[in-house]
Amino acid sequence: MTSGGRETERHVKVYSRWPTAREIWVEKRKVNFAFKLARKLIKKDCSWDIRRYTKDTTRDYRPSLVDKKDEEGPTTSSKTQPAAETAKDKEHQVETPLLAATRTGVIELVKEILKIYPQAVEHVSHKKQNILHVAASYRRREVFELVKQMEMPTSRLILGIDEESYTVLHHVADTRNYTGGTRAGPAYQLQEELEWFQRVEKIMPSYFTQHLENKTNKNAKELFIEMHQKQLEEAQKWIKETSQSCSGVAVLVATVVFAAAFTVPGGTSDDNGLPILIYSPFFMFFTVMDVVSLSCSLTAVVMFLSIVTSPFDLHNFRVSLPRRLTLGFALLFMSVATTMLAFTSTIILIIRSDQHRQWTLTLICCAAFVPVSVLALTHFPLFVSFIKAWNYLIALPCSSLLLILTVLGKLVLQLGLRFLNFLRNLVRQDDHTRLENERNV
Repeated sequence: MTSGGRETERHVKVYSRWPTAREIWVEKRKVNFAFKLARKLIKKDCSWDIRRYTKDTTRDYRPSLVDKKDEEGPTTSSKTQPAAETAKDKEHQVETPLLAATRTGVIELVKEILKIYPQAVEHVSHKKQNILHVAASYRRREVFELVKQMEMPTSRLILGIDEESYTVLHHVADTRNYTGGTRAGPAYQLQEELEWFQRVEKIMPSYFTQHLENKTNKNAKELFIEMHQKQLEEAQKWIKETSQSCSGVAVLVATVVFAAAFTVPGGTSDDNGLPILIYSPFFMFFTVMDVVSLSCSLTAVVMFLSIVTSPFDLHNFRVSLPRRLTLGFALLFMSVATTMLAFTSTIILIIRSDQHRQWTLTLICCAAFVPVSVLALTHFPLFVSFIKAWNYLIALPCSSLLLILTVLGKLVLQLGLRFLNFLRNLVRQDDHTRLENERNV
């Protein structure tokens, strides 16, 4: 038996104990085999050879800046349509592998095809759509960025106009092939669409942005506003309801921590009115966490109120409103986390006479961080959406983004372990202070 066969048999024995892991391994194996088969088929692909004789007339088309209703009338060529399609025409209507891979978003196949046949980037479908039209219509950003790195073809392909008189920017504005985006929440999805439109608009010639398509005589921006009107209404409703709910939670947290500031753990001295535990490290930790929690919660309230009082225009959803919402979420999370830390320090001050303090401290910390962890997991997709909104992270591949998130997870774990060590040191220091006070007495 070969080494590969032994390795496969060993994997089967290991993964048989965990059905979920086995399913993932089988699925990954299928993907690897499919990609190997696709690489062999790409080398025998002849679609580029068939299409190379088809002239791309879209670049010879001049953008229409005049309303079609103001023209004299349709030309005779537009009225004449072929009665029947020949076998050759049907053959040309078959989607090429490059355009099919672009439509489905299989970036590995797109890279492999362009690596073997760079001239395939000039392919034009029977609808006179090139690879940029398809990538823009189906929101394939990775394919679009890959083609954009090929400067010379991009400068030609970006000028393409299909049979519907759509430019690449019109396909960005059209939502027929839109499937909901990659971000969580209607507001972030609308932000993604606005960023996608702006990114394509930057590489378009200025006169092409004013091109009018045939059906509704609208340019790309007007078509974008019309096609995204329903999505704008959903985003307005969602962000308003979310801000109102979160502002109520932030006000509740602020009320709790404000009342806790006047409820001193351990009470106050009858002689001078100072807290009895004022010299305890946990008391100072409680004070700092209470102040930080109050500041974060009130700032979160201000951020959410600024969202509610905003005009909710379309352009505000590109940067302003999603940024405020994410900042409000972050501040609300910080306020809840610091509130639980203040609660933990108070409980430790109350049970300071416990002999098994180390186990008690560990259980208290675990119980305190349960709501914080739940809040972090429920809001994690929104923070990922905000991370994806950064322009310098958009260009990174998924593996790099996953690596960054893994490093951040390890950093959070290390900070948690250091925080536990910090609490243990505080316990030891508190014991030392208490013993000294007892000796002095």
